[in-house]
Amino acid sequence: MYTDKFAKAPGELKWSLEILPPELGKTVRDLQSMLEPILEYKPISIDVTYHQEEMAWQTKENGVKVGYPQRKKPGTIPVCAALSLLYKEKFDVELIPHLICGGFSVRECEEALIDCYASDLHTVLALRGDALDPRGGFVPHPEGHKYASQLVEQIVAMNRGNYFYPIQDPFPTDFCIGVAGYPDKHCDAPNMAYDLQNLKTKVDKGAHYVVTQMVFSVESYFSFVEQARQMGITVPIVPGLKMLTSKKQLTVLPRRFSVEIPHDLTKEIIAHDDKATKQIGLEWTIAMCRDLLAQGVPSLHFYSMNNGHHIRDIVKQLV
Repeated sequence: MYTDKFAKAPGELKWSLEILPPELGKTVRDLQSMLEPILEYKPISIDVTYHQEEMAWQTKENGVKVGYPQRKKPGTIPVCAALSLLYKEKFDVELIPHLICGGFSVRECEEALIDCYASDLHTVLALRGDALDPRGGFVPHPEGHKYASQLVEQIVAMNRGNYFYPIQDPFPTDFCIGVAGYPDKHCDAPNMAYDLQNLKTKVDKGAHYVVTQMVFSVESYFSFVEQARQMGITVPIVPGLKMLTSKKQLTVLPRRFSVEIPHDLTKEIIAHDDKATKQIGLEWTIAMCRDLLAQGVPSLHFYSMNNGHHIRDIVKQLV
């Protein structure tokens, strides 16, 4: 079970990172130059994102609308499988694909999970996925899941050997299931209490651990953990961290990810030129990490956005 990796000796650093799949036309080899310099610092896992296809629609002469991908995105499962063959045994690192509800039927989710199992990927991050059009809200597949909790339920059923369609000689899988938590509230939740109840539903359905959306203050993370514990959520909650590298992110990240950036950090970045932002962001993130580790978090999780050298700059100060 992946969560066994959270156990650590005194002073031992446990950390993980999220990466984006290679762009269309590139391969996992294009990720190697980013990953290999930081693998020496022994992350416990690397997870690979996936986002719903952006669709374009064309009306045929008979009036029927036909959809096709506007921009094809490489799948998370083959990327994780390829990286797993390269690095899993060599560096004892888990490769974790993101599985999303958006754009997939329940049957397609089952097929993806079968592919994961066959590819020796035994941990998955179960997510609803973003809305294609934030103004219109999330629209599920007509035969798919509306909520991440339903995807968790499907994975747990497969762990028991129960499949969507009856099959001959079904086998029980052994997936460890991660889910997302939102210290600053999910953008679609009307309030924090409602959002925490949704998280509890995911855990009650069988999720094994939680990774938070990017959080920029220690106080915000521990406030979220305390509220979760009060709700009866007992699984490990891993803080998600993002190092700020440009002034533009002060507006882009809150708008895109519904996160709050502390006033002190914002004020310091605004007071300096853009070249200084990386150093300010680095020092802020390292200080956060040290505080979080001192207070016994299970692990640290970094959102890299494929800027691996930033993660390396942080982690080498912590080991």
